[in-house]
Amino acid sequence: MWAIIRRKVVNGSSSASVFGRPLRETRPVTAPATRSYSTNVKERLLLGRGSKIVGSAGLHGCLGCPISSKTVREVLPFLQTDSPNYMQYRSFSSDNGDLVDAVVPFMGESITDGTLANFLKQPGDRVEVDEPIAQIETDKVTIDVASPEAGILQKFVANEGDTVEPGTKIAIISKSGEGVAHVAPSEQPPSKADSKASADKKNAVKEKPKEETSLPKPKAETSPPRPKAPSPPPSKPSATEPQLPPKERERRVPMTRLRKRVATRLKDSQNTFAMLTTFNEVDMTGLMKLRSDYKDAFVEKHGVKLGLMSGFVKAAVSGLQNQPIINAVIDGDDIIYRDYIDISIAVGTPKGLVVPVIRNANKMNFAEIEKEINTLAKKANDGSISIDEMAGGSFTISNGGVYGSLLSTPIINPPQSAILGMHSIVNRPMFVGGEIVSRPMMYIALTYDHRLIDGREAVFFLRRIKDVVEDPRRLLLDI
Repeated sequence: MWAIIRRKVVNGSSSASVFGRPLRETRPVTAPATRSYSTNVKERLLLGRGSKIVGSAGLHGCLGCPISSKTVREVLPFLQTDSPNYMQYRSFSSDNGDLVDAVVPFMGESITDGTLANFLKQPGDRVEVDEPIAQIETDKVTIDVASPEAGILQKFVANEGDTVEPGTKIAIISKSGEGVAHVAPSEQPPSKADSKASADKKNAVKEKPKEETSLPKPKAETSPPRPKAPSPPPSKPSATEPQLPPKERERRVPMTRLRKRVATRLKDSQNTFAMLTTFNEVDMTGLMKLRSDYKDAFVEKHGVKLGLMSGFVKAAVSGLQNQPIINAVIDGDDIIYRDYIDISIAVGTPKGLVVPVIRNANKMNFAEIEKEINTLAKKANDGSISIDEMAGGSFTISNGGVYGSLLSTPIINPPQSAILGMHSIVNRPMFVGGEIVSRPMMYIALTYDHRLIDGREAVFFLRRIKDVVEDPRRLLLDI
């Protein structure tokens, strides 16, 4: 097509035309010596398949260049980009609504900010609606930041470790997936073998000139070297100076918000409460026999296993009903007695200690307690437990026996007034019925606030725990 146009323009024949018009019509009659064109014809010239150039043969279209002496390829670059006859094309990658922001969600009434713990996705990854892309760590729980739309994660606008508030933008999602930078194959980092080969070549090039240019240098007349003074021997460290390990053998990591919160609350508990711990031991034969006799029927009917924790929860409910002061709390100059029993269960997770709450435990049977414990423990371990499921609680049970603890003094969970500590079961020789027999025994501990609870009530409470666990039939007869 271009060759045909050139031949027609150069030959200047009567049939030659530019943009569909004869040259005779484009030349002015009154001023043949001028190099301008007065026509206003606009035509579309098709260049190949699908490409288009819109030209204008106006007064200022060719800036006085004669078409008969210039080829079209030489004429077109003279078109000014700021001319009203110049048409510019640009591609739109997306409309205004293509990019959406992923923001930090509402984290709870008592939580104002959190720490951006880690990103679950990387720029360029495909995300779906409500798919978690990051995790926010707060004083109590870990909250997921979900993607508001399906698309491609374009970029992050926050960094891990930043303190963020609800509504803070942390990432940008492209619904169409355009504008996301991907690494081209040619831009990929060189492999180790390639980098090693290139390094060897550079070293060979550097070493070769040295060998060629290494010529003996004339010796300069220098004075004989002076003898060096003997250096003093290194001072030996004193015997009392401690030998600390080098800093390279240490690692410093920031403390998580959950760990800082736990540390603050436990220290506040020690500074506020007058804590005292009393101990007792429990013969687990009765409760273990009950579980062994009915474990199959229990699973068949209720769908959960019968554990030991439900027996201790029921025993704690009975003890709190017999000693209401254990379920009370100090508020200023007043004592608040609670008419409900919400048992908190301490659960150790990889991220820290959390304490979910079993609501209205006094109205639940063994099966309901076991189901609730399994649900809360699963949520605590996978980090999906909510703040509402940990708020409140009037009494706490901590089971250190699952980790092998034999004896401990648990710390009160504020603002509660007491905590029960369970420990591991160990077979020990016991004197029963005039004979020495082996029995599975467990030490139990009750830490209480001595400002509110006297030793008498604390011992009676712990004795009630012991009686109910050793003989669960007491719960049926209420004795």
